[in-house]
Amino acid sequence: MANLNKAGFLFDLDGVLIDSEREYSRIWAQVNKEFPSGTESLEKIIKGCTLDKILNDHYPDHATRVKVVKRLYELEGLMKYEYLPGAENLLKTLKQLNQPIVLVTSSNDDKMAHLDEEIPELRRLFDFIVTADLITRSKPDPEGYLLGAEKIGRDITNCIVFEDSLQGVKAGRSAGAFVIGVAGTMPREALQPFADIVIDSLIELEPEKLIKIATERNE
Repeated sequence: MANLNKAGFLFDLDGVLIDSEREYSRIWAQVNKEFPSGTESLEKIIKGCTLDKILNDHYPDHATRVKVVKRLYELEGLMKYEYLPGAENLLKTLKQLNQPIVLVTSSNDDKMAHLDEEIPELRRLFDFIVTADLITRSKPDPEGYLLGAEKIGRDITNCIVFEDSLQGVKAGRSAGAFVIGVAGTMPREALQPFADIVIDSLIELEPEKLIKIATERNE
């Protein structure tokens, strides 16, 4: 039987675990309307990017940047977070099976504080949380996922990455992990070239099979 202590599970947050991508698209479309970036459909282009990268790429003017951040935080503060179907059960089952779980999110510590208010038990399900404040390079760079694997003492090739954005699946693939694309934020055909499998919902996944996939990748 495979050594079940080899596997690691690395989750993106928005659009994978919590139902927030549509809200973020709406928020960024509103921000782009109030503070035109010059980029059409900005809300689609920035998916998976850290706030710093978004600001550096689309709001180089400091005064405008300050206003954008202020407005963004105002709109974020009104958001309500809820688990996506299958997310809570998958996380808790992996936890019961003593599997290490890491959250790798482009969100910063300010947003995570708001998430703690909405779903206070979520943080306790992870062995480590990689936020935008802990990395220097945004997805599709693999830095966040490589750091997550390192923090739980796992080889990245024995880790499974769960992502919904094009930037995210590219990051997971570049890191060397087994990548599961979660369709919804992006269509299946957009994720497929950079994912090992694409699913419509986390409900479809069986934790024991995931552990087997992860542990047998290097055997």
